Amino acid sequence: MNFPPKLVENAIEEISKLPGIGKKTALRLVLHLLRQEESSTDNLTDALKDLRTGVKYCDTCHIISDTSDCTCRTVKRNLTTICVVEDTPDVLAIENTAQYRGLYHVLGGVISPIEGIGPADVNIDSLINRIKSSEPKIEEVILALNPTMEGDTTAFYITRKLKEYGVKITSIARGIPIGGELEYADEVTLGRSIMTRTTYEQ
Repeated sequence: MNFPPKLVENAIEEISKLPGIGKKTALRLVLHLLRQEESSTDNLTDALKDLRTGVKYCDTCHIISDTSDCTCRTVKRNLTTICVVEDTPDVLAIENTAQYRGLYHVLGGVISPIEGIGPADVNIDSLINRIKSSEPKIEEVILALNPTMEGDTTAFYITRKLKEYGVKITSIARGIPIGGELEYADEVTLGRSIMTRTTYEQ
């Protein structure tokens, strides 16, 4: 008999593809699932299927949502400010600070020539289109990108592209450590970074 059995090995292989999960952790998770009631595994399977079929991306700001009630269509927010972030976890991190009530724009990545990711591979064109056609007029764009080389490259590119539209461009204060990620910043530091944002300098 082969050990682990092929079905267990297949499950381990798939689970270990998730970020931050190695083969040992995947094995523990598989064994845990096998000890649970079958209904528990069924619920997890159904939730994952619903996740893939039900979650959508807003065509305007690219935030994930399961309804059409996106933040970019909520009149209670400040419609003249857009905060540009790399991905959805950054939106959640900033929202948890309760310091920002404007709109968001999710790039879905950053420019990284080393990895072959150029400006056309992230949601920069749709950001420019929002600035051009927005009503009321967008007055400020906050660049809340991770303070990495790729984040700075992306911020520089966006700043160059938006120059002709006369919009104020700011960046969050560098309370976020160089090389750090917004998703893992504590709420106080991130909140202060939003509140003390500065004009972005090339």
